[in-house]
Amino acid sequence: MPGELLRVVTAGSVDDGKSTLVGRLLHDAKAVLTDQLSAVEAASERRGYDGADLALLVDGLRAEREQGITIDVAYRYFATTRRTFILADTPGHVQYTRNTVTGASTADVAVILVDARSGVVDQTRRHAAVAALLRVEHVVLAVNKMDLVDFAEDVFDRIVTDFAGAAESLKLPSFTPIPVAALAGDNVVDRSVRMDWYTGPSLLHFLEEVTPRPGIEVPARFPVQMVIRPRTPEYPDYRGYAGRVEAGPLRVGDEVVVLPSGLRTTVSGIDSADGTMSVAEAGRSVVVRLSDDVDISRGDLLAVDRAPTPVPVNRLTATLCWLADRPLRPGDRFSLRHTTRDVRAVVDDVRSRLDVATVTSERTGELELNDIGTVFIRTADPVVIDAYEVNRSTGAFLLVDEVSGATVAAGMVSAIQP
Repeated sequence: MPGELLRVVTAGSVDDGKSTLVGRLLHDAKAVLTDQLSAVEAASERRGYDGADLALLVDGLRAEREQGITIDVAYRYFATTRRTFILADTPGHVQYTRNTVTGASTADVAVILVDARSGVVDQTRRHAAVAALLRVEHVVLAVNKMDLVDFAEDVFDRIVTDFAGAAESLKLPSFTPIPVAALAGDNVVDRSVRMDWYTGPSLLHFLEEVTPRPGIEVPARFPVQMVIRPRTPEYPDYRGYAGRVEAGPLRVGDEVVVLPSGLRTTVSGIDSADGTMSVAEAGRSVVVRLSDDVDISRGDLLAVDRAPTPVPVNRLTATLCWLADRPLRPGDRFSLRHTTRDVRAVVDDVRSRLDVATVTSERTGELELNDIGTVFIRTADPVVIDAYEVNRSTGAFLLVDEVSGATVAAGMVSAIQP
């Protein structure tokens, strides 16, 4: 049976070959069905290609196939004998940065592609910044199209040096550079004989062997999604609270505090689709029963009362990825969506933005589309929140336009203001 799950996101500039790399990875890892490959070969022949265009395995939307670009996040699931993977291929166009944020938000590994002919460009730095801000544990710098620079080691070394400077400025703890030629499969699944100067792993070997870093151990967090009261003859007095464990484990017998009210009670039972459980790990969707009849509704959070304890606050400092066409300015109002809770919020101040060209912060009064910056936010009602570095789930939020319902920003809490 395949081993533990690894979530991978690919990112890069337009025409860096992300979809081709993913297609080659799936093909050479024997994760493509015969009928899928036949359909790709037929489509490639109609376009006049000499061989199968493996990018078509990923670019599923009609507009993507027609334009030869990736527009939406394409998720692919595959497994080897060592590990199971969920792979998200994200768009390269700058206007689709929001999709990159989506794909990277749950990733364990980010594979950032660079065209060997172009080197590190602004979009490379932007994707590295997203990976750093979302605290993706491992970053791979895949220098693609090495066949178009005669597999030159000095070209690879120069790109690695350029990226290292950006990584240091963004405080990326480390990255793994791999030279690849995705079209032919060099260093994708198997080591390349045409780059014998490279002694590191192939991309698949790295993904199979990498160990996700253990996060900060956080006591259980359980945002309540809905109250379950069947009121049937079989369960006349049943009351449970449905949701997903965002940090854990959560155990029967745990003493928990209900936030933001501060009421205290004990977990008396945990139910799931598989039956009753004594413990629910992080990521598991369950129904929790409590020993006391306390006032709990959607948006409340059950937390095991051990440090670090989440704090109900009305003010916070956050790093924001602005995803709307109109600029963000101080005084703008939104609905802030955090786990299962929605509250009204106002942006008190836009403090700075990240200049992706120089990878430095600069003072500003507004954020434009795809900008990344630091803002101060005030909420009408308290939100029970952690810093993002403590927990990715309870430290992240969305800003939603109250009129259109569109998501306009993704935020990561950097500091909590009492």
